[in-house]
Amino acid sequence: QVQLVESGGGLVQPGGSLRLSCAVSRSGFVITHMGWFRQAPGKQRELVAVFKGGSTNYADSVKGRFTMSRDSAKNTMYLQMNSLKPEDTAVYYCNVEIMDGPKLVDYWGKGTLVTVSS
Repeated sequence: QVQLVESGGGLVQPGGSLRLSCAVSRSGFVITHMGWFRQAPGKQRELVAVFKGGSTNYADSVKGRFTMSRDSAKNTMYLQMNSLKPEDTAVYYCNVEIMDGPKLVDYWGKGTLVTVSS
């Protein structure tokens, strides 16, 4: 079993910055992809950033403002969010897909709330 725990959310003013963290409880497995998603009130969950195949892709709405990174030694991935806008307000979730024998298994964190408001 793998657990993901997000942290770093909170209230920030427009134009501000936050860094989200996602700690992965286990190591020693093959991760096929990892990413950040978000879900705003009344909307569907959407992709923010994903690292797969050696490259990171971002949603158009966050390109140039958000940066995804990871620290393999700490089993932690990050989402640096700059120039935040009110429309970035959402619950942010981290996600990893792990190769478990012949199966690919998705794991999700419980989410961390980001509120951008003056």
